[in-house]
Amino acid sequence: MDLNVLWFVLVTILFIGFFFLEGFDYGVGILLPFLGKNDTERRMIINSIGPFWDGNEVWMLTAGGAMFAAFPNWYATMFSGFYLALFLMLAALIVRGVAFEFRSKDPKPTWRKAWDWAIFGGSFIPALLWGVAITNLLQGLPIGVNMEYTGTFWTLLSPYTLVGGLTGLLFFILHGAIFLTLKIQGPLKERAHRVALKANGIAIPSLLLLVILSYFKTDLFTKMGAGLALIIAAITLISTYGLLRSGKFGLAFFTSGLNIVFATLAIFWGLFPRVMVSSLNPDWNLTIYNASSSPYTLKVMTIVALTLVPVVLAYQAWTYWVFRKRITGDQHLEY
Repeated sequence: MDLNVLWFVLVTILFIGFFFLEGFDYGVGILLPFLGKNDTERRMIINSIGPFWDGNEVWMLTAGGAMFAAFPNWYATMFSGFYLALFLMLAALIVRGVAFEFRSKDPKPTWRKAWDWAIFGGSFIPALLWGVAITNLLQGLPIGVNMEYTGTFWTLLSPYTLVGGLTGLLFFILHGAIFLTLKIQGPLKERAHRVALKANGIAIPSLLLLVILSYFKTDLFTKMGAGLALIIAAITLISTYGLLRSGKFGLAFFTSGLNIVFATLAIFWGLFPRVMVSSLNPDWNLTIYNASSSPYTLKVMTIVALTLVPVVLAYQAWTYWVFRKRITGDQHLEY
């Protein structure tokens, strides 16, 4: 395996980790104003992700940093093409982070309600836009001979990519609802269970529609592994519904996570060895070779990654272990 392939695999792993971990954060944030019937319940919901959400976002920053260093042309073309969409996402994430910190600074109900809706918006917008962005990579974008994006913001919106955005949104809502069943007790847990069943029931036909559209709109199924990964994602999603009906929440969270893992894997597998598909001319595709840094840069990055990444993973695993207990109504932790 050459270093170009290795770094494409590492970027894929980083995005998989990000969607798996930040996915339930987004889902919890989206559900916050609807599941929490009073301030105590909404505080419990926030506390369930309080120790984790900022650490989970590090996966996105690391993935972006890896793209910038390993595949600078990919980074430049993608970020210029998705400029407005990424600006909206960044603004939403900033508002979301501020909302977590400011919500409990004032006891007034109107103040806290406003920040609760800010958390909702800061979770909803990225959850939707990530699905749109990832499916755009696979469908193809108007990229010219000089690796320049020639479309507009509206070019990114098509029936296929909107279905991708909706499907990703439903995945995250489902993942977040199941996470809450594992972290919270009482009536709130039961409401989260009901929401998870509803989200799962809608996500299944949404994913099946995405699979059908992927067959006609992309070349994903020309690669056996990518098509198989997408089918496995559908199977795990259906399995999640059965596990939820049986009340096996731990296994349901595992299969929900596998659904996200295999759906993301299918996209990147379908791309390889490309990183961005040109809808204008296949010769203008960005690949892991024409979009990459020099071999020396990749070599230095590999040494640094192999040294530091295990430390980061160990620290995050330790965080999840320390805050593994369920959240109860008599806890007054402020995150």
